[in-house]
Amino acid sequence: MGDGDGWVQCALGHRHWGRFGAAGLLVNADDDFVLQHRAPWTHEGGTWGLPGGARDSHEDVVTSALREAKEEADIDATFVAPVALTVDDHGGWSYTTVAAQPRTFFEPRSMNAESTEIRWWPAAGIDHLPLHPGFARTWPQVRHPVRPLTLVIDAANVVGSRPDGWWRDRLGATRRLRDELAPLVRDGLPVRDLPADVDAGQFPVLLPRIMLVVEGAARQIKDDPVGDTPPWWVAALRIHASARDGDTDVVKLAGQSRSRGDQVFVVSADRRLRSQLNPDVTAVSPSWLLTRLAGAGAS
Repeated sequence: MGDGDGWVQCALGHRHWGRFGAAGLLVNADDDFVLQHRAPWTHEGGTWGLPGGARDSHEDVVTSALREAKEEADIDATFVAPVALTVDDHGGWSYTTVAAQPRTFFEPRSMNAESTEIRWWPAAGIDHLPLHPGFARTWPQVRHPVRPLTLVIDAANVVGSRPDGWWRDRLGATRRLRDELAPLVRDGLPVRDLPADVDAGQFPVLLPRIMLVVEGAARQIKDDPVGDTPPWWVAALRIHASARDGDTDVVKLAGQSRSRGDQVFVVSADRRLRSQLNPDVTAVSPSWLLTRLAGAGAS
């Protein structure tokens, strides 16, 4: 039992489970979604909703949603890639829906007495189910799948754009950049900060996959210990150590991500590198990223 378990009353006068809010995982593959049929004895029993539950005080919302999905539906964190989130805020209590897409095929299954069934449902069939009231409110917003957003970052170019003495310690400066990316991985990118043509469905926040391309002395960060970083952060923030030419690897990784169907941003001011990018890959400047990081760090 975590420290988030317990009932609270929100500013609207409603009673909710989760002292620090709650989160649920919405997994979709093409037009199919994983839903949980709640046992009759539970709150709002007999309805269909997301595997999810109370958030513990030390958890970010994605970690909470992934933990609950594992406990309730046997969905391991390695099975899915979080791509977006939206928050239903009741004032003093909130429920975060974390959208994710499968990394591999899996069949969910009920892991405890709170569920009578957990299964894939086609989107068209969900409209005719008795839905949990909270999920019924958000379903029209979250039913449209989101294309994943990938950032491929030219670390040397971004580090070199800041006159902070990086030339005295390139490795240390690259480590600082990596660490600054953590809030972006955890909290995501508000859609309002992205170009208007980005496909976010109706989600207000996208959770980017980040590839940090390092070269030279900075390659050593590839071997840094992970520590107590949540596993999903490790999957979302990858370090690519270039054996020789970082620019070539940035272009290659951007192309591979685009071929998977991702929306791809390359962060670099290098004109030669940018000229080699596929036309449907978006190039953004280091200042764009640094502005986002400053906002994420402040929040």
